[in-house]
Amino acid sequence: MSNDEESLLPEDNEREQIREELKHMSFEDLQKLKEKLGTKMYNQAIFGNKSKRKTEFKRENKNRPREMSAKKPVSRFKESVSVKKVVARDPRFDSLCGTFNEKAFKTAYAFINNLRENDLKTLKHELNETTDPKTKAKIKYLIQRLENQLREEKKRKEKEKKEREEKKEVLDTIKQGEKPAFKKKSEKKVLNLVSQYEELKNKGNLKKHIQRLRKKNKHKDRAKLKTYQME
Repeated sequence: MSNDEESLLPEDNEREQIREELKHMSFEDLQKLKEKLGTKMYNQAIFGNKSKRKTEFKRENKNRPREMSAKKPVSRFKESVSVKKVVARDPRFDSLCGTFNEKAFKTAYAFINNLRENDLKTLKHELNETTDPKTKAKIKYLIQRLENQLREEKKRKEKEKKEREEKKEVLDTIKQGEKPAFKKKSEKKVLNLVSQYEELKNKGNLKKHIQRLRKKNKHKDRAKLKTYQME
């Protein structure tokens, strides 16, 4: 028998004596004793110290992978590598890209009108040379679209020019110490119509424009009449 085993014998005998004494005690007395000693001391007195043996997995060779315990439960949630989310940014609606400056935009892309004019010349040349009806119809559509775009751009420039002239007149009037006269929207509308009719008259398209307006108004009147009849 080893020295360790001999030293454990008296402790076992004492524990047996304590157990025998506790057998004759009531449950209430046992509970009071447990509360007095504490759960840890109470368990040590009855069951003794239980030392947990830690299993060490040794490797026969240091270059081999370490052996892991098969009793360890595997996590249900797989650990994945976190990937940074890529957030798409649209510079048109992003405040970090600055604010929209219409004047600077028009100045930077002023060359587009020159390209449209060149395309218009090319399309008109192709229209004269082609004989295919489908191709002709397609070219006519493209020509009309380009002409409309150029016309609208011209109107926009004329409008901006008039606004600049009006602002200049107002500033000149204020500098002279007089009260400026601001035009109403209705007055501006009439002046725009007058200038439009004068331009059409000079180009010889006034009659055609009036016929188009009459036709448009006629369609509107027919649509209104149909709605009244349905009601």
